[in-house]
Amino acid sequence: MTCVRTQEFLGRKKVDLGTVVNAKRARLGNTDALALVSRVDQIYAAKGKKVVHLDLRRDTPGKAEILAAIMGPSGNLRAPAFRRGRTRFVGFNEEVFASLLT
Repeated sequence: MTCVRTQEFLGRKKVDLGTVVNAKRARLGNTDALALVSRVDQIYAAKGKKVVHLDLRRDTPGKAEILAAIMGPSGNLRAPAFRRGRTRFVGFNEEVFASLLT
């Protein structure tokens, strides 16, 4: 996770994520990113003000749709990315974080 805003937000809310990996050093491509989301039920992917919510229990998005939501233009998993329970968060959106992490 490299987003300073995310680290500050999580610190204020006292959310402990456990292991933190620097996204600049640990690059994750399509295969690794799909493996990360295979263990979750929901994905919230924020790109600017736009938030994509994929409910993997109810919907059956294809690999292309999932990758479009979570991968950056360089072909790596977008940062910050973290998991809380069975939900994966990718990108930063304070409103989504505030409503789901409190």
